[in-house]
Amino acid sequence: MKQISVSIPCGSLSLEGLCYLPEGDGASPGVVLCHPHPLFGGSMDNNVVLAVASALAERSLGALMFNFRGVGRSQGNFGNGIDEQQDVAAALTWLASQPQIDKLRLGLMGYSFGAAVGLPAACNDQRVKALALVSLPIEPGQVSELGNCVMPKLLVFGGRDFFVPGDKVDGIEQAMSEPKQIHLVPEADHFWWGHEKDMAENVSQFFLDTL
Repeated sequence: MKQISVSIPCGSLSLEGLCYLPEGDGASPGVVLCHPHPLFGGSMDNNVVLAVASALAERSLGALMFNFRGVGRSQGNFGNGIDEQQDVAAALTWLASQPQIDKLRLGLMGYSFGAAVGLPAACNDQRVKALALVSLPIEPGQVSELGNCVMPKLLVFGGRDFFVPGDKVDGIEQAMSEPKQIHLVPEADHFWWGHEKDMAENVSQFFLDTL
């Protein structure tokens, strides 16, 4: 597995990224990873994003981490979760253009704010074939989006997540369309410290099974 620093074109902007690319013959599935909230210190260096990227690489799946606009060396300014959907599309375009990646087997993973941005971006992009959302901060509009989204979906929550109470998880599970999976880690909170391995292995196995 080869690790490279990348620059991702996004309209007039350039986004900073880091990619794990498989080596050898043939094209492998690839997954774009979306980080938590930029205004609260979120970046591609986040513990959840790094854990998932590492687990994907161990399974010989490509993994593209990137910084949303205005974060790190990425140009631009915070876009309230709206403009960031353009960043997701640009990251997918870049990953799909790599010869080591099978453009017909692309996935998307988002954590917290990244999950909230990644959900509509993925559901409206036919290139995305599987979607994993970690600690999605559930809002009413997302329930209908998950109900209408027919690609394989995985939602991962911590049992001690104060942002996402258990009753909301139960409600969104009932509203989600098939195929769907819910994975709950009882002792984990919203930040996943000490529980990264369980979460990341579940997410990476989901993509290995669905892509």
